[in-house]
Amino acid sequence: MSERDPGEIARGEGVRASLRDERLRDIVDLLKTTSRYSDDPQESVLAYAQRVRAITKSDRVISISRRGLESPFFRVTRSSTWPIAIDPWKEQGRLPLFEGGLLSELIYAGEPRLIDDVRVTSLDPAAAYLEGMSSLVALPTWDDGEALNMVVQMSARPYAFDPSRLPEMLWISNLFGRVTKNLVLSREVKEAYAALDREFRVVGEIQMALLPQETPALRTLDLATHYQTSTQAGGDYFDFFPLGEGRWAVLVADVSGHGTPAAVLMAILHAIAHMMPRDAGGGLEPHRAMEFINRALTTRYTSRLGSFVTVVYAVYDDRSRTLTLCNAGHPRPLLRRRDGRVEEIDGSEVGLPIGITSDAGYASRSIRLDPGESLVVYSDGITEAFNDRREMYGSERLERVIRESGGVIGNASSLLSAIIEDLGTFAGLSSRSDDRTIVVASARE
Repeated sequence: MSERDPGEIARGEGVRASLRDERLRDIVDLLKTTSRYSDDPQESVLAYAQRVRAITKSDRVISISRRGLESPFFRVTRSSTWPIAIDPWKEQGRLPLFEGGLLSELIYAGEPRLIDDVRVTSLDPAAAYLEGMSSLVALPTWDDGEALNMVVQMSARPYAFDPSRLPEMLWISNLFGRVTKNLVLSREVKEAYAALDREFRVVGEIQMALLPQETPALRTLDLATHYQTSTQAGGDYFDFFPLGEGRWAVLVADVSGHGTPAAVLMAILHAIAHMMPRDAGGGLEPHRAMEFINRALTTRYTSRLGSFVTVVYAVYDDRSRTLTLCNAGHPRPLLRRRDGRVEEIDGSEVGLPIGITSDAGYASRSIRLDPGESLVVYSDGITEAFNDRREMYGSERLERVIRESGGVIGNASSLLSAIIEDLGTFAGLSSRSDDRTIVVASARE
């Protein structure tokens, strides 16, 4: 057995180490370059192609695809010969389509190929992309087990590509193809989200336009309102209706669910409420109004949707200070007496939410609002607000702040501000899991 000179061994190992270091540097440089374009697949691919050409010393690189096509058709999706790059995901109509030829054979074969002596005639459909090239390496990229795309690197020199590097080139090409696909999906998701966000904003603007822009000016009653949706559009709703002869109706509602579906049903409720018939007295009694709204909503809409709405509908007489109220499954309004006591308004009169059954019956309850007394009507987004420790705001805390913050007699805004401030301290006002609505009515002297 012959022995090798230790110097030769050392020199050989040094050469191999140098080659490994060079390849490693190339790969690291490639990864660094492409990582700078993590939000843009087009720029990432262009940067990748430029670095690959430098690493492999290719004279020309093209990408071809058969996605959505039948043999022998294919498209050229990229070419280093193009003066201006085409974005194949957004400008597919500009991509050249070919039938047959060498490139068609390569992509439909679906296997990596290394050709050391390229020979094509001017009759090849893609001859312009192959002209002057003497060797090429074809690197298919697979999607769902099919080679739908292929990168073709070419050189004017014959035998320009090292066969031992073919597995490495194929591996890198497919890994980058997978990354690119994820970038494209990510971009599509962002674009879809941006489009939905624009639509939600429009829905939210429409919804806000349905709400009253100002509160009624009453002689014996001061009103204040607060409205926040959990998303850009929501299912809470409040409104005021003039009934004539010093009488006003107020409606506070909460549609089940959140977001756009709830906002659509809220708009339907708005339309039904505004087409309610008027009787000789200026409007239906609250329980009759509730039955009308429930029948119209259930018969035409919610019986097929499985949605429902909780509602408080009340009529206030500015002359007698009488408030006649009907409750359909809504949180019970809270009445703050002049001495600070807080009580719920007759819980025994709470009926079914509207939208469940068209023949539901409802009852009205009348109370008098004397000077210094305040009524708070709210949606459950107030009491069911959570802080960062997952503690719920709750009805007891709401009652306490109402009891302790009566403010100036007949000043609804003072009491409303106290509630909002306390709620914000507890759970924050910017992040909400549900819509929040409050209507405060305070009786004046």
